[in-house]
Amino acid sequence: MSFQSILFYLLAIVLVVAAFRVITATSPVTGVLHLILTFFTASMMWMLIQAEFLALALLIVYVGAVMVLFLFVVMMLDMKLEGLTSGLKVYLPLGLTIGGVMVLEMAFVLVRSWGDASALPVPADDFDNTLALGTAMYTHFAYAVQIGGLILLVGMIAAIALTMRKRTDFKRTRPSSQVRVKASDRLRIVKMAAVVETPDAPETKGAEK
Repeated sequence: MSFQSILFYLLAIVLVVAAFRVITATSPVTGVLHLILTFFTASMMWMLIQAEFLALALLIVYVGAVMVLFLFVVMMLDMKLEGLTSGLKVYLPLGLTIGGVMVLEMAFVLVRSWGDASALPVPADDFDNTLALGTAMYTHFAYAVQIGGLILLVGMIAAIALTMRKRTDFKRTRPSSQVRVKASDRLRIVKMAAVVETPDAPETKGAEK
């Protein structure tokens, strides 16, 4: 077994363990950190098959920007664990069923293609995989790229709609209402009768005698 194969299996083990921790972590911050580790390990696997552009894009776009943004958002929102785990028991059987089907499908594909897998071809010295990837994306798979961009746009709109939902656990500040406020709206003058207190008469010395 070559060193590249050993490194691939080590990275695959780390990838599977980190992905498992993403869906089983009780803390959202812990899940996001393991997701960053998952993306980083996947990037290293891309690097093993000499797909440098995809590896760097995964690091820069997802690990360097998207996941850090997720981490900051999760920490600033102060998400409550009670709301995250409220429907776990209800959707757990369906999630396990779908996950089992996906595992069986991947295992079937791997078993069928295990014997047919050949060694990776050695690229030429002047081969530019970034140029080849760009040419394939914007010529043969142009519609697929457009559909992917549309899906990302829908996901962005859905994320904005979810964050703009009405919440009752905090107070909103409306500058327009604060500017239009009048003194009579905030201050009420109440007339009360004056009360004059008279001091008690001093006791004379020897009154008790």
